[in-house]
Parts: sequence; C-alpha cells; structure tokens
Amino acid sequence: MVFPLPTSKLALSSCCLGLHPSHLLDDKIEAAAKYGFAGIEIVYGDLEHYGSARNLSITSAAHHIRELCDKLNLHVLALCPFENFEGHPSPLEDRLSTARDWIDLARTLRAEYLQVPAQYGSDASMDIAVIISELQQLADIGAAAEPKIGIAYEAMGWSIVHKSWESTLKLAKLVNRPNFGICVDNFHVASLLWGDPAHTSGKYPNADGKLAASLARLVSELPLEKLFYVQLSGGERFSPVYSSKHPWYLEGEAKEFTWSKHARPFPLETEKGDYMPVVQILEAILQTGYQGWISLETFDRQMRDPGFDIETAAARAEISVKRLRKAVGGKAAKL
Repeated sequence: MVFPLPTSKLALSSCCLGLHPSHLLDDKIEAAAKYGFAGIEIVYGDLEHYGSARNLSITSAAHHIRELCDKLNLHVLALCPFENFEGHPSPLEDRLSTARDWIDLARTLRAEYLQVPAQYGSDASMDIAVIISELQQLADIGAAAEPKIGIAYEAMGWSIVHKSWESTLKLAKLVNRPNFGICVDNFHVASLLWGDPAHTSGKYPNADGKLAASLARLVSELPLEKLFYVQLSGGERFSPVYSSKHPWYLEGEAKEFTWSKHARPFPLETEKGDYMPVVQILEAILQTGYQGWISLETFDRQMRDPGFDIETAAARAEISVKRLRKAVGGKAAKL
C-alpha cells in the first residue's frame, strides 16, 4: 500500500542548517526556500542570535524574519523549544510571563505553533493535577488573541513523565483545549522502544516487536485533530557503543539526550550512519490518514563546525526527502 508524503507541507527546523554562531537565521531561511521546503521551524536561539548579530531587539528580529518569510512564501510552522515549563519549581507567574513573551513572538512571526518539549527537569513536580492546570493556562494564553497559537507538546526519551506518544496524547485529552495537541518525533519514538546506543546491536531486546505494537496502536488510536505535526530525523549507530568511557559521555545526562545532541543526521542518510526505522514509523503515521506538516529536525555534530555550509545542509535535506518519498511509495511526487 502506498502512503505518499504531503506535497506542500514539508518543513525543516532552523537547527538543521547549522549550529555555529556564523550560521545566521536569514541565510538558513533563504536556503530552506531555495531547496523546496514550504515551512520552517524557528529555534528561539537562532532568532536571538540573529537579532544580536544585526543589532536588533528580539521583537524587531522577529518582524524582519517574518518579512523575509513572506517574501519567500515560507510558512513559519513553529517557534521552539519552550522547555521545562510545566511543574517547574519557580513561581508560576514568572513562567506565565515568559510564556506570554514567547507567544507574542510566535504571533509576530505568525507561527502556527509553540513547541513545548515534555518536562525533563529532575526537580519538577510530577503531580498530574499541577501539570494539567499549568498547561491549560499556557494553552489559554495561546488562544487569548489572534492569531491563535497552538501548543504542540512533544514526548522526549529523557522527559521525566511523558516519554511516549501515548502518554502525551493522554495528557492532551486531559488538558482538553482545542489548541493543545502533540508533536510526534520519530527519534523519540525509536529511542524509547527500539534503538539503544549502549548495545552492540544498536537495539533493545525485542525492539522490533515493541515498536510494531506501539505503531499498531498509533494507527488505531491517534485522533488526527490532536496530531499537530510530525518531526523526522535519523539516528547514528554508536561506534564505540555508548558507555561511561565514550567521548560524549556526561555524568547525569540521559543516553538518549547525548544521542540526540550528537548523532541525528537527516533521515535515511545511511552514509552518515543512520539506521533508525524512520520509514516504518512514517508509514504508520501516514496510514492514519495524516496529511499535515512533516518537518525535519536534525542535530548532527558536524553542524557546530565553522566550516559547515548552510546550503550543503539544505541540499542534504532535499535528498533526504526524496529518499523518504521513494521509500514510502510516493515515487511520482515532487518536492
């Protein structure tokens, strides 16, 4: 069965196109548009750095970036990542004030979503009533003015409570706001159930069975109105395997976080070590009838080098999409 990728809702995160201070957001946006992407996720740090480099306030920087995106007909999918909000031990009003600032920026950018990774701070509250109440207040800020901003909540492998798409979906139903939904990232799905950088095989025991069971539930149980968008990346097999002696090891850091920071090339970049079951996960998502935004989000350690080229990264992203199209059966579709 063929599940073609949507033809007009392909995006990528600004982080994909370089992580060195010399890699400026306007150059990244122009490269994304040149290589056929219809949308962009804007990383807050990229916006902040662009403003600093151009001697602009962050609000002025957002206006400039919005004008550039308008010129290039590029949709701003999300402002991200609004991290460690719910359950944080700091005063709630301070966090809500910061949230208002971020959502104001999202409105200036005319971003569709504010992306919120599930809480991963070890000192955060795990009280579900607290988490629901605070996320409801966040969603209400997003809905309080026009344009309304959706809250895309993302499970991560190192989150303290909500690590899976099932858990975030359950939470989204409890939050019970139309502008609160989830973002599904294949890396986090796979690193939770399937991929283990600390094992010589690169996989957990019964990895294939666990992943297949989760994806079967996704196809049958995920309501499309709560799936706001999808993120895709590859995952590089570790060599040597991850351990306390690995050069990337940091005491107290989850191995999934270490993996995410250093070794997430574009999907199907097997020449860079990708072995993730991205096609299997993507096919399950498309089988639900999903036709929304699909965004590439990568963290390749090479992107931190000053010699890393933004346009080369955008060309790699284009090749990745073509490989994905072929793999899921949409061979006739064009980027």
